[in-house]
Formats: sequence, C-alpha cells, structure tokens
Amino acid sequence: MTPIEPHWLWIGAGLVLAALEMLVPGVYLIWLALAAIATGVLVLASEPSLPMQIVSFVSLSLIFAYSARRWLRDKPIESSDPLMNQRAARLVDQTALVTQAIEGGEGRVRIADSEWLASGPDCPAGTRVRIAGVNGACLAVEALELPRLG
Repeated sequence: MTPIEPHWLWIGAGLVLAALEMLVPGVYLIWLALAAIATGVLVLASEPSLPMQIVSFVSLSLIFAYSARRWLRDKPIESSDPLMNQRAARLVDQTALVTQAIEGGEGRVRIADSEWLASGPDCPAGTRVRIAGVNGACLAVEALELPRLG
C-alpha cells in the first residue's frame, strides 16, 4: 500500500474544515480551510519539509483570517432585516395604550397582547401614545395629539 501524498492530506483537511464550517456557527473555519488547501497546493508545487508545511499553514491561516477581518470591517454584510432580533426596536412609530399611568416619567403600555415598561411625559391610564424610541427594554413614548374638530 502506497502512503498518501502530503498535498492530498492538506487538501483533504481543508475540505473537512470547509464542511465543518457549515455545522459550526460563526465564520472562522473557512479561513483555516482555505489555508489548508493553499498549503496543499504549495506542497504539490514545491514539496517542502514538514516544518515548512506547518509554518506555511499557520502563516496562511493568519493572513486569510486578518484579511477577512479587515475586508468584513470595511464592507460589512448588510441584512435585509436589520431589526430582526430587536423586538423593541420594531415597535418604534406604533401606537400603544397606557395601562399603568406614566408618573414621574415611568409607567406601562400595552401593544397588541404584551405590556412594556414605558418612559415619557406623565399620562393617565387609557391615553394613546406613540412609541418614539427604545432604551433597552423600556419604550420611550410621547402622547398623541388628537386632531380637534370644529
């Protein structure tokens, strides 16, 4: 039985790392996978010793990881729904009903089937308010002015 060529070991390790990238959350194994595949190509081209193969793998891993970090910092991935995991931020500009009077700047409001802490101008229970912003889990509200007839 013939031994496996070292370049196939590096390329195989790179493919395994690329497959693991799909299972593990985050984006970090792909850079190691690319470094392993590039090391396999270098080994195929020049057949360096094992210590040089390891040095080239480590060097390429660092180069790919830092290059990707810089590239993603300069060109971040934009989401089609930037408020996906920010439930409170999705409520901005909606109207709510004050359920516990806002006194001293704090109270509670109801939106659909949930109640939220609210901060804003003093309002009695039953007042309609507009959500102007969010501070953590507390909604910043402002009283709605109803149009006057007549």
